[in-house]
Amino acid sequence: MIKQFPPARFRSFFWIVLSFVAVNTAVRILLALLETNAPHSFAQWLTIFAVGFLYDLIAASYLLIPFALLALCFPKSARGNWLYGVSASALLVLALAGMAFVVVAEILFWNEFTARFNFIAVDYLIYSREVLGNIRESYPLWTILPALFGGAALVFLLIRKPFFRLASGDGGKLPIRAIAATTIIALPVMSFAMISDNLREAFTHPSARELSGNGHYEFMHAFRANDLDYFLYYPVITRLLAKTTLQGEFIEAKSTSRFVNRELTIERDVVAQGPEKKLNVVLVSMESHGADFIGALGDKRDLSPNLDQLAKQGMLFTQLYATGLRTVRGLEALTLSLPPTPGHAVLMRRKNKGMASLGGVLKGAGYDALYLYGGYSYFDNMRDFFSGNGYTVIDRTALAKDEITHENVWGVADEDMFRRTMKELDTRTAAGKKVFAHIMTTSNHRPFTYPQNRIDIPSGQSREGAAKYADWAIGALIREARSHPWFDDTIFVFVADHTSHGRGRMDLPPENYHIPMIIYAPKWIKPATIDYVSSQIDVGPTILSLLNFSYRSSFFGQDILTEGQFHQRALMANYLTVGYMEHGQIVELGPKRKVRIIEATSGNQIGGGVTEKHLIDEAISYYQIASDTISQTARQ
Repeated sequence: MIKQFPPARFRSFFWIVLSFVAVNTAVRILLALLETNAPHSFAQWLTIFAVGFLYDLIAASYLLIPFALLALCFPKSARGNWLYGVSASALLVLALAGMAFVVVAEILFWNEFTARFNFIAVDYLIYSREVLGNIRESYPLWTILPALFGGAALVFLLIRKPFFRLASGDGGKLPIRAIAATTIIALPVMSFAMISDNLREAFTHPSARELSGNGHYEFMHAFRANDLDYFLYYPVITRLLAKTTLQGEFIEAKSTSRFVNRELTIERDVVAQGPEKKLNVVLVSMESHGADFIGALGDKRDLSPNLDQLAKQGMLFTQLYATGLRTVRGLEALTLSLPPTPGHAVLMRRKNKGMASLGGVLKGAGYDALYLYGGYSYFDNMRDFFSGNGYTVIDRTALAKDEITHENVWGVADEDMFRRTMKELDTRTAAGKKVFAHIMTTSNHRPFTYPQNRIDIPSGQSREGAAKYADWAIGALIREARSHPWFDDTIFVFVADHTSHGRGRMDLPPENYHIPMIIYAPKWIKPATIDYVSSQIDVGPTILSLLNFSYRSSFFGQDILTEGQFHQRALMANYLTVGYMEHGQIVELGPKRKVRIIEATSGNQIGGGVTEKHLIDEAISYYQIASDTISQTARQ
């Protein structure tokens, strides 16, 4: 007869749960020490760790499933009990090694994104070559991994005797084992049904929400919620109100475009105010190059002497904001002039072809539309997206060995791709073609390596060095381009894809999205400083306006130089929250139809009045119509 329920074999699970909770509590403490924007009150920390403890227990319940199944299989006998003890000990070693691996992954992911695992972590499973290569080149893994696996071994040594004593003890007869195992397996099922993200989401401080989570739990949650249906999870208004509100945005901007008015969509005819200028366009989207690296925008570290000089000679946009925190968001905004809808960027979606794009408009006018990327363009689905929307894709594979000065896991040095770009312009312009070349740089990214003897900061040391090298490469591009016959008839646009910052003092801190843009064409564009608040989705329409193009537009962006002065606003998003900033206020739209209005400078929440209601409608209209547009494209 079993003297105690559950049998000793199942009571050994206590040590598994204890080790799992202890490891994850230690991770939570470490991440809190790394977080510069963490809350400070004792009550907040107490609540964070209490909620975190609950999520740790939930995640631990999933870990117990293989142990429970193993405990069910081995019979109650001296031999069966001993074999289970040995097997469970081996499984525990593997579990502890897995915990150590997740510890490393969580710390590295937090260091990059200041967040627990989210759908970016899930996406990165697809691109394991680049991600693992980046980790290998950026961090001393041969020091980190042995230390962590040594720690896992230490944990096992500390608990092995009490664990094995219970694990090799009485297992109970089959009915008893079945009841115990079924109870254990039911725990994660019940937690899935009963516990949601509400506990985490109750925290108003972004860092508190992240710290209270559990990496294992968050990864599985991200895997399940890897794509979000705006209409199912986010606030909506009537379709008619959304479309009329969005049309009102262009009317407010004093747009001279004429709405086609098919079902009150935003499709409109943009009519140029002067003769068309058939100029080449070189659009450089600069990896992770936020406004905080630019001396012309206030930086004091002398990291951007070449861009600062171009800012004086060209047109500097001082209040431009990225739509997101990843390259795919920047490329989506620059190419499609589309707000950052929840879930995947369009590049990562299966139905991402045949969309209205900047390259498509220029190709329709006879241009060769090129997308040039220093890495392998399968990454982030770039090749599939750009080739499916009218671009010729040229990536790392097109460069011969003697064309590569330096490369790391992300791609070749910026100077190498710039040289290839100039070759493409030489060949195509000599054949009488106009060229639109969109270049995506790679150098300002971990592991921050670049050719030696270019700048005064050694390669591989810091992001500052990578940013300064990226600036050096841009200076070299302009100096060399001046000697080519197509230079005088070319517009250069330098704009960041996103900043190097992740989470901050609130969900959508504007400073984390503030990016530079400089437009340089000395023969065609006079020096100017443009201080209008604007969005990355406005870049395409602004370029087309400078070219005096007339075209049919379904872009959500506006020309910053004309419409932007009357209608200053920006759109931005992180992993789940999408936002709309206007008049110093940010409307945050989140899952479960959450709506908040935040004062941009203080981060304080603002109450809802008549003015705020209209601001909310404006925010919803952008994201609702954009989501509907993407859905319609997917159905075609």
